[in-house]
Amino acid sequence: MNLSQKSITAILLMGGTGERFGSKTPKQFLNLSGKKIYLHTLDAFLAFSEFQAILLVCHPDHIEAVQAETTSRRVRVIPGGYSRQDSTYQGLLACPNETTHVVIHDAVRPFVSSKIIQDNLNALKKHAAVDTCIPSADTIVYAENIDTITSIPNRNHYLRGQTPQSFSYPLLLEAHEKYAHHEASDDCRLVLDLEVPVHIVSGSEDNIKITNELDLFLAEQLMQRKTRSLPQTLISLKGKTFAVAGGTGGIGSALVTLLKKEGANPLILSKSSKAHPVDLTNYAATETLFQSLGPIDGLINCVGHLSLKPFHSLSSEEIDHLIATNLHSLLYSCRCAQVKPGGHIINLSSSSFSRGRKSYTLYSSAKAAIVNFTQGLADERPDLHINAIVPQRTATPMRSKNFPSEDENSLLSPLEVAQEILTLLKHTGTTAALFEVRKK
Repeated sequence: MNLSQKSITAILLMGGTGERFGSKTPKQFLNLSGKKIYLHTLDAFLAFSEFQAILLVCHPDHIEAVQAETTSRRVRVIPGGYSRQDSTYQGLLACPNETTHVVIHDAVRPFVSSKIIQDNLNALKKHAAVDTCIPSADTIVYAENIDTITSIPNRNHYLRGQTPQSFSYPLLLEAHEKYAHHEASDDCRLVLDLEVPVHIVSGSEDNIKITNELDLFLAEQLMQRKTRSLPQTLISLKGKTFAVAGGTGGIGSALVTLLKKEGANPLILSKSSKAHPVDLTNYAATETLFQSLGPIDGLINCVGHLSLKPFHSLSSEEIDHLIATNLHSLLYSCRCAQVKPGGHIINLSSSSFSRGRKSYTLYSSAKAAIVNFTQGLADERPDLHINAIVPQRTATPMRSKNFPSEDENSLLSPLEVAQEILTLLKHTGTTAALFEVRKK
């Protein structure tokens, strides 16, 4: 039977309750770059016309919500069982009558690549059972008793199993019905008990299973890389209006120049702006300004103030000024701007957001708050594209003033950062993402 004669059903397992993750919300329903984890996974499978049906095996409590979020006619949502093995079995029973093969995948592995899926489909042409595996970088230790090593086998003979796992439908159904009470950790184990060989295709280190908070943090980093590798949609910015908060110097000024070259209409918002002078740390003034501007296509927040001084030597006035300039101005602009549906909000953070910095603690903590705020706002406003740009050290006047002895060759240019912002403005479908800009 060639591949075109097969009827292949994908079964995505998403019945977890979130106990290991320690969250009231099961991990498959948490947001990753503005979209639920399981929806990222589903998109990877929807891209393949080979799947005549895609079954989402879900906890009964979430079936209604999942049905409302999935509109493809190929997708069906069914209740899962009391265990992973039972959920797979329920998926097998729900397969269309014409199903000849199944591809089973964890819905909390959103980074499964098209290559991995295609390799599974290709392997099904010759093999009745297929597993996705990667080598182990760690030494494998066998312990008969958990506190004492019994032996250290050669790790070259041991691989780490991932998903998808792909099978002949009659074979896997037979394995499940024969070994219903085995409580196997995956389906390949059941097939091996039938003494059927399992073929291996290569997985990927990126094909992680999100089971805890550290995994979710890693997933955010992987999503940044994945997003940046997507082909650009190249939407024209001609005639579009963008408010650039802090557009009179550094990155903001460079962005204004690029926007004009694209035929866009950049509105410079700052105290020194000739057309739109405003104190963005004043909420009433900010609100009045944005009301006068009306609907805009995007807001880019470039305002920032850096002053090297130990925290305990700051006066209360200096503290208020630093917080107001680096954080309040951004919050007020995001609150008051009338961004059109589908438009952009891009907030500039800093590489210092990841760890507090000596002598500019308030600046770095404000930049961390901006990242957190951007991700939260993106969840609240799915009608917009809301992202954060995180540049490395950049040769702005503010930077040069505070670090005059730095080698400029080690710094990004404002134009490089502005170009990344411009690219993001031309790209749709990405939200709640952090884009790191590094010197090439």
